[in-house]
Amino acid sequence: MATLLIVEDDKDINEAIGEYLRNANHEIISAYDGADALDKFYENQIDLVVLDIMLPKFSGLAVLKEIRKTSQIPLLMLTAIDNESTQAASFDGQADDYITKPFSMVLLGKRVTALLRRSKKQEQPEIMQFGDVSVNFSGYAACDSDGDINITPKEIETLKLLIEYKGLVLSRTQIIDAIWGDDYPIIDRTIDTYIKNIRKKLKLDCIETVKGVGYKFEVNK
Repeated sequence: MATLLIVEDDKDINEAIGEYLRNANHEIISAYDGADALDKFYENQIDLVVLDIMLPKFSGLAVLKEIRKTSQIPLLMLTAIDNESTQAASFDGQADDYITKPFSMVLLGKRVTALLRRSKKQEQPEIMQFGDVSVNFSGYAACDSDGDINITPKEIETLKLLIEYKGLVLSRTQIIDAIWGDDYPIIDRTIDTYIKNIRKKLKLDCIETVKGVGYKFEVNK
């Protein structure tokens, strides 16, 4: 779960975005003008901002400029203006992505997920040690003191994904989209089997089940 700041002066659009992203297990903080956006940004630990360009008090570009003075968190610009100069100004101000109205909530959700993944992803060593178990992510292999462990490439990829998002809860759908793609015919409960196998084969107790949501990799238990 991530904390998202939604900055949009149209109340209906703001609420619709918030409702959709809450269903993706994110915490939502809403702001309706540029001044309110900056206040809430500094008052809270924000992971990503969805920012409308046309705002009362301060424009979205002004808010972007102010945020970038102190933070490089992911920031997605949202606007009805669709022209090269506005897009260029957004990227010149170090926005991470840009989407124009009207937009698909599904597309917005996928862009938010991609930006969060990019920001949270940390470079992982090719080989990691978990007790007496060694996992070679580039070689798709694992072994312990008794020799090689029978583990599949998808199980390795699933573990790697959870580690990349260490501390964040990933839903089953998010795991499926990241590992298999969003059009792959696989049911959510298949992920439960993969997690069960990973825990058993690698003797891991650091993959937590978040009931009704999904899974997270947490080392400080």
